[in-house]
Amino acid sequence: MNGLSAADLFGLFGHFVVLSLLAVGGAITTASEMHRYVVLQHQWISEAQFNASIAIAQAAPGPNVLFVAAIGWNVAGPAGAFATMAGILLPSTVLTLWATRWAARNREHRAVRAFVTGMAPLTIGLLLSTGWVLADPYLREPNQRIGAIGLIGVTIVAILRTRISPMWLVAMGAAVGAAGGI
Repeated sequence: MNGLSAADLFGLFGHFVVLSLLAVGGAITTASEMHRYVVLQHQWISEAQFNASIAIAQAAPGPNVLFVAAIGWNVAGPAGAFATMAGILLPSTVLTLWATRWAARNREHRAVRAFVTGMAPLTIGLLLSTGWVLADPYLREPNQRIGAIGLIGVTIVAILRTRISPMWLVAMGAAVGAAGGI
């Protein structure tokens, strides 16, 4: 749906501003909320477009945040890509610059150490919710469920037990999907 009104574009930008401040561990950790907003709530794009936006951008060279531009592009063309990227980048960049300088000056404070320690479980939880959103369509389909569970299992074991690059796992998933396995 490329014909969003200025108010809708501003709303899209504003939503991504908020997500920017919640994106601990990277923008991908908020993909489940992006999905809820653009697919479920506003129905600007389909489930397939959302998943393709993430898959294509993650497979492309460059920063992982490119999927945000792909989602915005699918929602409203160049204006949507600009709204989502500006929204996701501006607040987190400003906050990161300020917080990094502040934390460097105060790194010995107990609160700073506690904050840094507390971010790990938060990031893991956000990544798990994103994984769930991306896997859910395949887990719901009876003819794809076994393959999806198998691929998820292999990925988890490989990540926990080896030092293999995640890109090899992405390539494996792409090969299985291209072969019609999922």
